Amino acid sequence: MKIAIRNNQKKFKVDKSLRDLVRSAAKETLLYMDFSTKVEISVMFTDNDEIKELNRLHRDIDRATDVLSFPLIEYDEEGNVLSEFMDFNQNGEMVLGDIVISLERAAEQAEEYGHSFSREVGFLTVHSMLHLLGYDHMTPEDEEEMFGYQEDILKEMNLSRD
Repeated sequence: MKIAIRNNQKKFKVDKSLRDLVRSAAKETLLYMDFSTKVEISVMFTDNDEIKELNRLHRDIDRATDVLSFPLIEYDEEGNVLSEFMDFNQNGEMVLGDIVISLERAAEQAEEYGHSFSREVGFLTVHSMLHLLGYDHMTPEDEEEMFGYQEDILKEMNLSRD
């Protein structure tokens, strides 16, 4: 698995432990969801101003958000990848998509919810990975399913709400 991580903000230090956390959350999500295809994922850390602009451009919502997911594959009704939407890099890895995380918003939410910054970044990564894998939370049933997976994965990672 290839995970390219780019830091596009200056408000929070992005060290090896934060990068390792994101890689671990992505890997744990793929493992938990039994997604065995080798993948490439791009992750960008940003701030509230930039994610607000991206949210406005891509979703027509003019406010900052915590995470944006840009899946590059599509799924059928049964959750199978539609082959006509698959793209592979030069190493034979499926290009799964892009994740954008506002570290500024992650810090705000960690404080708001009373847990660690690491737990919040791990949560946002898992949440976004599930979106890349075709899950959403548009209906109460979909939300229950997706959020159940999130909690299970975060427990596996020992990222409980402290």
